[in-house]
Amino acid sequence: MNLPLEYCETMKQMLGDEFDSYLASLDAPRKYGLRVNTRKISPDEFRSIAPFPLTPVPWIADGFYYDGETVRPAKDPYYLAGLYYLQEPSAMTPAALLPVKPGDAVLDTCAAPGGKSTELGARLCGRGLLVSNDISASRSRALLRNIEGFGIGNTVVLSEPLDKLQQNTGTFFDAVLVDAPCSGEGMFRKDEKLVRAWSASRPEEFSALQKSIVLHAADMVKPGGWLLYSTCTFNELEDEGSVRYLLENRPEFSLMPAGDYEGFRHGFVRSERDAALHLDRCVRIFPHIMGGEGHFIALMRKRSDAPFTGSVPPVTRREKLPAELTDFLSRLRCDIPAERITIRESRAFLLPELQINTRGLRVLRNGLLLGEYRKGNQKNRFDPSEALAMALPRNGFENCLVLARDDDRVVRYLKGETITAADTEAEDGTVLVTLEGWPLGWGRKNRGQIKNRYLPGWRLQ
Repeated sequence: MNLPLEYCETMKQMLGDEFDSYLASLDAPRKYGLRVNTRKISPDEFRSIAPFPLTPVPWIADGFYYDGETVRPAKDPYYLAGLYYLQEPSAMTPAALLPVKPGDAVLDTCAAPGGKSTELGARLCGRGLLVSNDISASRSRALLRNIEGFGIGNTVVLSEPLDKLQQNTGTFFDAVLVDAPCSGEGMFRKDEKLVRAWSASRPEEFSALQKSIVLHAADMVKPGGWLLYSTCTFNELEDEGSVRYLLENRPEFSLMPAGDYEGFRHGFVRSERDAALHLDRCVRIFPHIMGGEGHFIALMRKRSDAPFTGSVPPVTRREKLPAELTDFLSRLRCDIPAERITIRESRAFLLPELQINTRGLRVLRNGLLLGEYRKGNQKNRFDPSEALAMALPRNGFENCLVLARDDDRVVRYLKGETITAADTEAEDGTVLVTLEGWPLGWGRKNRGQIKNRYLPGWRLQ
């Protein structure tokens, strides 16, 4: 790999005798990883049914390596059933290290395409609130697709600059993740376009952006809450420099130990001030030491006696729901709290148990889209959404078509085709089409034929 000379000189100073090993690692095959959706299946259970070999990522409880040169897991039905997310192994680390528990309010500030949000959402277990934000509108649409495909409904997906979001929320969040835009030095092996784009000025350009982002993020953390800052670069200006800037401008934050897995490298301490700030508690992942690309992580906590600027009360909605909707909900094999359902322009949503003030914000989704209520001349009906199907538990509807993985109807359904079903397999009417019980989407059965309701934009190509 042809690296810029200035970059090599910086890395020589950083790595010393390890520089040659680092260079050699960039010419080695990259690592491919997937992370199991623990909201749907345990890592051990998934490994037992996986159709291709898996090796655990040692420092990620739900992460596995796979051979990306020989298998294509993005085309596998288990992937389309939301059982796993494809993610570079080192990139799994930030969300894994951020303390999150069910019921928390969690913010992912730079969330697209959704790798970290899907992990945080899975760990919330359907409780609390996940706010996933990305300033790019196009990337936010991909973010929403991945969140819905993972079956996460207790979410608000936004596309806003953080200063505007912070004005609406105040210090509301128990945990905030900032995986900041960066010069991408840690991803050179994965994407050589980043090598060609690199210049000596890029770290300084990104540093200014990172400092703005991290301060706004810090101002949304509630007293006693957590902030995790990460990048996929090695540059000290973007890494320790941004953390140092935050700690000096928000002294209510302190660096906490982020993890002590063998292979994690401590942050660089260049002065007595750095030592006092405990910058050695930051973590770096180098590709010549661990089985992944480059990453930097810093975990911080806000003092419990820091100022508190208010919160948003739990959702208490009471609306009269159409009979067609209540009848459909009665057929689900899970609890959908009616008091949190709201209808907007004929679309029904289940709001998260916590809410933020979204007034004036660009909202792609607030809550779980349950479906659409349609009025007809003779008969009204409720059409359930793909997002609802993916959020349901295994066999989560009273009328399920359960297909084995090797049944050719699985692929045909995922391609949007009409499929058949015997009378003994499913009843006429709305059918939840499943892969071994895990939902794929909806269909409408009549006389042995199931009309396909799988979302066109999601269909297998």
